[in-house]
Amino acid sequence: MSQQEAANLASAKDERLKEAPLVLRLMRRPELGAVMGLMIVTVFFIVVANATMFEFSGIMNFLAPAAQLGILAIGASLLMVGGEFDLSVGSMVAFTGLIFAACVVTIGLPLPVAILLTLAFAAAMGLMNGQIVIHTGLPSFIVTLAFLFILRGLSLVGLKWATGGSTQLRGVREAATQTPLDSFFYEIFAGDVFEGLFSWLAANDLIAKFPNGQPKVTGIPVEIVWFALIAVLAAWVLTRTRYGNWIFAAGGDANAARNSGVPVRRVKTSLFMITACCAALVAILTVLDSGSTDARRGFQKEFEAIIAAVIGGCLLTGGYGSAIGAAIGAIIFGMVLIGLTYTTIDQDWYLVFLGAMLLMAVFFNNIIRKRVTGER
Repeated sequence: MSQQEAANLASAKDERLKEAPLVLRLMRRPELGAVMGLMIVTVFFIVVANATMFEFSGIMNFLAPAAQLGILAIGASLLMVGGEFDLSVGSMVAFTGLIFAACVVTIGLPLPVAILLTLAFAAAMGLMNGQIVIHTGLPSFIVTLAFLFILRGLSLVGLKWATGGSTQLRGVREAATQTPLDSFFYEIFAGDVFEGLFSWLAANDLIAKFPNGQPKVTGIPVEIVWFALIAVLAAWVLTRTRYGNWIFAAGGDANAARNSGVPVRRVKTSLFMITACCAALVAILTVLDSGSTDARRGFQKEFEAIIAAVIGGCLLTGGYGSAIGAAIGAIIFGMVLIGLTYTTIDQDWYLVFLGAMLLMAVFFNNIIRKRVTGER
């Protein structure tokens, strides 16, 4: 028998080298539950909602809030895969929004400098969270829960100090467009993109337009573009890079990963920093879009981000999950939140939906994990 024949025979006998059936490969995908949930929600609104919801303008209406939540959810999903939680991201949106607005309005810094300082401050807060968790051994749930209240309280105090008693700081849009350089960066973080393309499409009757010829959708909101770019980048990092392997290893079994040479402490600290920077990016986008900031910005977004990550396939125990799944989970939330306005259903049912989706996602993920791994 030749060496090649022997190798082929050995491969045929090795169960590990057999290609798994398509159904089993699909069940192993963390995004499976999110995709199924998106299909169910879409069918539901096709049946009960006004048909305008799924026109291009309606799709943009629910993708915009989904994109803001999705940026938070992607950061949360990476951290959850790494075996940690961050319950302070909602308050981080409020506090970094205050920092950004104060830099632009109160101090008068150029917009690019204010953006860099805001992101740097967020990274420093994430570094602090990570270091406290690592060096004290306290659960990240407890540490970040404490910062949830600390940052929310600092947002209230800071806004009252900056405004002389108000909990809202206005005038950001005017202060952020003083120079051509400011205006250039403003267009990157606010408004719509591809406006010229949409005007051309309307002129050629390729999209819906008003009687005066103006397109009903003037462009794609810039937060949707940021959301898409971050989702693709996070998915690539998580599945195609050594750092992504380190994240899975650190979340699956930190001790085993450490013994294998994975820098677990650095990985987890960097994940806290990434999550905080995602919150700061959402703060910058929303403050520039509205032209102001307030102390309630980002309220309860930490829970929605974690729920979206769980719907997307992230296990609460770490070591398993998907950035794309978290992005789909955020789209489901945006579709329900805005979709209810296209129906006669009371919008307060949205809160019921949050709790129900969390329970169903955890239940579904556990069933799939046990079937795939053979656990009892």
